[in-house]
Amino acid sequence: MIPADSAHFPVFAVTDPGKSGKNNEDNYAVSAHTLSESDPTPSIVAIIADGVGGHQAGEVASSLAVEMISQIIAESDANKPLATLEEAFFQTNQAIYSQATINPANAGMSTTAACAWVIGDHLYLASMGDSRIYLRRGDSFIQLTIDHTWVQEAIESGILTPEQAHSHPNAHLIRRYLGSKQPAIPDFRLHLGPTESDQQAVANQGMRLEPGDYLLLCSDGLTDLVSNDEINTALGNKPLQKALDGLIELANKRGGHDNITIIGIQIPEEKVITSVPRTRNRLVIALVLVALLAVVLIGGWIYRMYFWEGGSPTATFQPGSTTEVSSPTITLTVIPTTQTPHTSQQTPDLSPSPISSLNPTSVTSIPATYTPWPTSTTGP
Repeated sequence: MIPADSAHFPVFAVTDPGKSGKNNEDNYAVSAHTLSESDPTPSIVAIIADGVGGHQAGEVASSLAVEMISQIIAESDANKPLATLEEAFFQTNQAIYSQATINPANAGMSTTAACAWVIGDHLYLASMGDSRIYLRRGDSFIQLTIDHTWVQEAIESGILTPEQAHSHPNAHLIRRYLGSKQPAIPDFRLHLGPTESDQQAVANQGMRLEPGDYLLLCSDGLTDLVSNDEINTALGNKPLQKALDGLIELANKRGGHDNITIIGIQIPEEKVITSVPRTRNRLVIALVLVALLAVVLIGGWIYRMYFWEGGSPTATFQPGSTTEVSSPTITLTVIPTTQTPHTSQQTPDLSPSPISSLNPTSVTSIPATYTPWPTSTTGP
C-alpha cells in the first residue's frame, strides 16, 4: 500500500496514564494508505496494545506490537486482509517472545492487541487479550470483540455472572496475548449479536460501515471503570474528540487505576466511501472482454457473408426443430481464469508522544485530526 497524508474518515486518539502513578504501558498507532498507484481506495489501520511487564518491559512489548503490525499491513497489497492480519500477529508474537528471551530486562513481557483495518468502507479486525473494539450504530452499541480472559471463559461456562466477573480476583488474567511461546492465534470473530455462532461472527468480516457509524478501540483502563452503556451515552451527539476526552475524565474520576487509551473513527453522515472487491472488478472486465470478442467475431462473419461472398446467411426453421444455419459454425470457447489466492527488528522509540512513532520508511503515523479523503468508487 502507499502511505497517505490523511485519513478518509475523521479519526481521534487519546491516551492517559491514569491516576495510579504507573508508567503508561499502552501504545497505539493510526496509519492511512491508498491501496496502490492504480487503485486509490483509501485504508485506515488503527491499533491499541496494552503491555504487561516490569521495568518498562510492558511498554516495550506494546510499542513493538503496534509498530510491527502496522508495518506488515502497510507492506501488504490488501488483497487478503485476514491472512495479512494473521501473519502480522504471528510475526509480532515471535518478535516479542524473542526479545523477552534474549534480554533479561524484558523477561516475561507481553501485550494485548486490538486492530481495526478499514478498507474503503469495509471493516476487518483481529484481537488478542482484553483491549476491545466497539461499533456504535444508531441506538445500538455493540462490543465486536470478545475478551480473552479467565473470567470471560467462566461467564461463557456459566460459572460466573457478568456482575460477579467484574470484581473477581482473576478479572485481569489474560488467556491469549502477544509474547507467548506458543504461536499467536488472533481472534477473527466480529460479533454483531449475542445469538451468533462463531462461524457467523467470522463471516461478518468485511462488513460495510454505514453513514453515522462510530468505531471505538480502547484498553481496559476505560472498560474497567466505565460500562458499555455509559460509553454509548458519553458519545451522544458530541464532537468525537470532545467525547473521547470526556471518557478519559470519567475514568479518572472513578480512580483511574490503569492507563487509558481510546481511538475513535467516525463515518460521516453525509457520505461514505463505496468500494467493490477487486476480484469482482476483474470478473466484470473479463466478461466485457469476452462480449467484445464475440461481437467482433460475429460481425466479421456477417461482413464476410454479405460482402465477400455476395450472399446472406440463411436459416431454415421448423416448429419443434432446432435452428440450422447454412454457414460454418463458429465456436467460441471461454477458458476460465484462475487466480492464486493469495524483519528485521528495530529497538522501538519509547519517548512519550501523543501518537506512537512508527518506522517512517514503512508506516505513516497520522495526526489526531484529518481532512476527509476524496470519495472513491473502487475497492479492495
